[in-house]
Amino acid sequence: MLILLPPSEGKTPATAGAPVDPSSLWLPSLAAARTRVLKKLVALCARGSERSITDSLAVLGLSAGQRDEIARNAALLQAPAGPASEIYTGVLYEALNPGDLSARARTWIEDSAVVFSGLWGAVRLGDRIPAYRCSVGVTLPTVGGLTAHWKKALRPALDQAAAGTPVLDLRSGAYAAMWTPAENAAVVKVLHERIVDGVARRSVVSHFNKATKGRLVRALAVETATPDSVDELVTALRDLKFTVEERPGPAGRARQLEVIVTEL
Repeated sequence: MLILLPPSEGKTPATAGAPVDPSSLWLPSLAAARTRVLKKLVALCARGSERSITDSLAVLGLSAGQRDEIARNAALLQAPAGPASEIYTGVLYEALNPGDLSARARTWIEDSAVVFSGLWGAVRLGDRIPAYRCSVGVTLPTVGGLTAHWKKALRPALDQAAAGTPVLDLRSGAYAAMWTPAENAAVVKVLHERIVDGVARRSVVSHFNKATKGRLVRALAVETATPDSVDELVTALRDLKFTVEERPGPAGRARQLEVIVTEL
């Protein structure tokens, strides 16, 4: 099974370790595409003048208060790299809490989870990367829009990696556009349900969405689930006490699942 995750905006820099080697990351066929983005991002952020910093903030969609991110990006070629499971932080990864899993569950999650990234394309949680700031919505000089860059590079590699195994897609919209899985896949939407004037109302709430996705992946890891199909995956989630409903979707596309979180 492949579990597709978004990255987190928040990242914790590694304090020690060799710099990243793009060819050592999952799917080494992406090394050239990764290196191109990495070098252009570093060049964008390394110019140093006040005007260039302002321009870099604009390209990356950052505020003036985030100028430290520009300096961090400028040093990426020398920055220490650490496991992606320790670099990515935020609500989803706090709920997943991979560092607190058993060795067996940790191995399972490192073999199953794939994090999509504007800089790296796609990485495993055990891959060693530095902290960075570059969303997939960015357009870099000469590279162009990163969504289009990665759609072209990722398709052949991920089509092969996903062949014959179910795919659980937990990505947000921008990262979902990087690659579309085939029929043996399920896209999950988390809905928060609360009772208003005696009527159940459902909506997407960011915190519940991210935290529930983290807990869902953690529960599957603890069970070291091995579903061979989306039907078996749905059964596994329900056995783990998640409320899962299916909604009609386009024929020949990933199935649409809703996980319901009820406010107590």
